[in-house]
Amino acid sequence: MLFLFAFSVSLSRTQFPSLNMVTMGLLPSPLMCTHTHPRYLHFLSFSFPVLHKFKSRPKLFTKSPNAPILTIRNCTPITAKPSSEIKRHSTGSQPDEKLRKLRDLFSIPGVNIDAYIIPSQDAHQSEFIAECYMRRAYISGFTGSAGTAVVTKDKAALWTDGRYFLQAEKQLSSSWILMRAGNLGVPTTSEWLNDVLTAGSRVGIDPFLFSSDAAEELKEAIAKKNHELVYLYDLNLVDEIWGESRPKPPNKPIRMHDLKYAGLDVASKLSLLRSELVDAGSSAIVISMLDEVAWLLNLRGSDVPHSPVMYAYLIVEIDRAKLFIDNSKVTPDVMNRLKNAGIELRPYDSILSEIESLAAQDTHLWLDTSSVNAAIVNTYKSSCERFTGSRGNKAKGKSKMHDSSNGQSEGHSGVYKSSPISVAKAVKNHAELEGMRNSHLRDAAALAQFWVWLEDEIHKGVKLTEVEVSDKLLEFRSKQYGFIDTSFDTISATGANGAIIHYKPETESCAVLDSKKLFLLDSGGQYVDGTTDITRTVHFGVPTARQKECFTRVLQGHIALDQAVFPECTPGFVLDAFARSFLWKIGLDYRHGTGHGVGAALNVHEGPQSISYRYGNMTPLLKGMIVSNEPGYYEDHAFGIRIENLLYVKEVDTPNRFGGVGYLGFEKLTFVPIQSKLIDLSLLSTAEVDWLNEYHLQVWEKVSPLLDGSARHWLWNNTRPLVKQ
Repeated sequence: MLFLFAFSVSLSRTQFPSLNMVTMGLLPSPLMCTHTHPRYLHFLSFSFPVLHKFKSRPKLFTKSPNAPILTIRNCTPITAKPSSEIKRHSTGSQPDEKLRKLRDLFSIPGVNIDAYIIPSQDAHQSEFIAECYMRRAYISGFTGSAGTAVVTKDKAALWTDGRYFLQAEKQLSSSWILMRAGNLGVPTTSEWLNDVLTAGSRVGIDPFLFSSDAAEELKEAIAKKNHELVYLYDLNLVDEIWGESRPKPPNKPIRMHDLKYAGLDVASKLSLLRSELVDAGSSAIVISMLDEVAWLLNLRGSDVPHSPVMYAYLIVEIDRAKLFIDNSKVTPDVMNRLKNAGIELRPYDSILSEIESLAAQDTHLWLDTSSVNAAIVNTYKSSCERFTGSRGNKAKGKSKMHDSSNGQSEGHSGVYKSSPISVAKAVKNHAELEGMRNSHLRDAAALAQFWVWLEDEIHKGVKLTEVEVSDKLLEFRSKQYGFIDTSFDTISATGANGAIIHYKPETESCAVLDSKKLFLLDSGGQYVDGTTDITRTVHFGVPTARQKECFTRVLQGHIALDQAVFPECTPGFVLDAFARSFLWKIGLDYRHGTGHGVGAALNVHEGPQSISYRYGNMTPLLKGMIVSNEPGYYEDHAFGIRIENLLYVKEVDTPNRFGGVGYLGFEKLTFVPIQSKLIDLSLLSTAEVDWLNEYHLQVWEKVSPLLDGSARHWLWNNTRPLVKQ
């Protein structure tokens, strides 16, 4: 699944590419990616097998794969008009009633703003969010996972990245200006605000929806025109106009993640984390990323579509811990586990009062400002200043944050440093890897059953829509042991829809599969023991020479990345060109990252690692990390091609160890045939044909024992060796 990395990181779907990961707001994970934020690791000596130390990273980076798209910059100066106003299917030329109501709130007491920014995120910088927090989608009508809306008193603009250009064209009304982020001549949000607002204007944001780093970057950027960034703590303007029709917050019960899948118990994880706190000179840490909370406590939830997480904050102190969550979600079994681990429950919305209390106690709080929201960080800083002043403390040296030589930032009695949980979670232990292997084999069996069904239906002339095909795949997956949910919205795309990188078929508008067109299927599953993500592109008839050439070059890039061997401490961006070089040779490319991190029975997009041409993410690929390998090619209004497997990083035995370092490579997790009829064998080398034959032999050996009847026969036919003439 595609994920643009920054962070995107992390984090399809399609990786988070971004020169400035905060910038594209895509990064792994990190999409985009991706997630997935550039984190500089202290990778020369790990003090613990689970929790690794970090060095500082450039402040311009933020963590979330879908951080607000605020500062996307081009490598060349702006030479075109500041917006990408394009012709599109308008939903009507009437004034937008939602925008009118929103603008009416600009002038009410306590607000008094000239512009309002609506990002895609929730208070935890999540890529996927609960429906009640889809504010940007509600106000704009654009439903893609990445984007930022900006509304002034007389204009409305939406920024999104290359994965969603075609989708945004269709969904935005004529009241909106589409900003194609990353294209030449397209300004950043701050540049646009500086251009359209009169000097000294007030720009409002909900500080819960911006990471502290993103808010500070925005504040600094608009200050160039003397604009003021206004934090509206107690009032989200979109929620006000959404009113009673706004969906209720999710409240489904959370569940325990079995130790046989987690590999390490909660007490051990907390002990290792507390050792990190002591080493950093901190006495408590705020954990706000939902997958980090779930991983640390070996809990899983269903608050967010496709992601087995629950809305919660966690504060871990040296001798206690507090989980901020809706109590109605906590079952008796979960309550007992939390009590046994020394974890107290607090109301979800009491997080700021607890932050104030910690500041009053002079707690040295560890805050990852790339992911913790601005509301929490600013509350802590202001409370520290207030309580320090009330004690008559003259220590002005701590009143301003600064970078210290040991790679952390200090000030306001706090430690400002990357979360140690990010890499600990990304580096899978033996139990997590085993769960991923097993879940991928069951997933492959479901896909074999699905593909034989689909091919039979197409050859019989049955008319199937993209949605019907997606639903049928879900039916096959749901029969597998441990299946819980899809890991993202399935991309079931025929013909031209395949060129929409993050296409989501809708019942009322989707297409019927055509045997004369390419069909792209990007899908994944959440299982009790693992998370899957796979893309296959097929043709049910006779592909054209052009389609075969493009497919084969994508396959060559996929093979090249799969076979890559690289020194320890290599960041993922170094490998990105392996996957693109065969397309580059004929002047082709794709607008997304090549690989994103994947959680173990967690988020399908996770950071901090990524493989992307955006070279800001310096996180090295480490043994045990999982990444996707998904090069592609897309011809607008014609077709899309993508081939995706998941890989895990392993040690490689090389005859030499230059510089005394070890070398790493990849091992495949995904075992589903790649369609042979789309391959132009004349383009493949003998070594590439050997790779494909060896892969298909592994597919047969690993998956055939799980199949019988027509599915087993289909697998045999689709894994037979190819011979290069």
